[in-house]
Amino acid sequence: MQALGLAGMAAAYRQLAEQDNAADLSRDEWLGLMLDREAAMPADRRLTNRLAAAKLRFVDACIEDVDFASRRGLDRRNTLQLAQGAWLKAHENFIITGLTGLVA
Repeated sequence: MQALGLAGMAAAYRQLAEQDNAADLSRDEWLGLMLDREAAMPADRRLTNRLAAAKLRFVDACIEDVDFASRRGLDRRNTLQLAQGAWLKAHENFIITGLTGLVA
């Protein structure tokens, strides 16, 4: 698989072969899992490259880590609703105004 340029399938095969319950899977399930991994690899690689090019200060930042207890006036419900991205799908604009915060 490596020689054919199917690195995702090869990695999935190795991972499946190491699992104890691999014998419970049919050949079709093995093939499906390997094909899924191969198909996902280009998108994963693009995302990794874009994140590296963005040179983000906090690479592992996520919405779950937002501290709503601090006195910044953030509304938990509103912030989490915005994080779901419905405004993107509706082609709406989103503007953030105000002072920037400090990370301690």
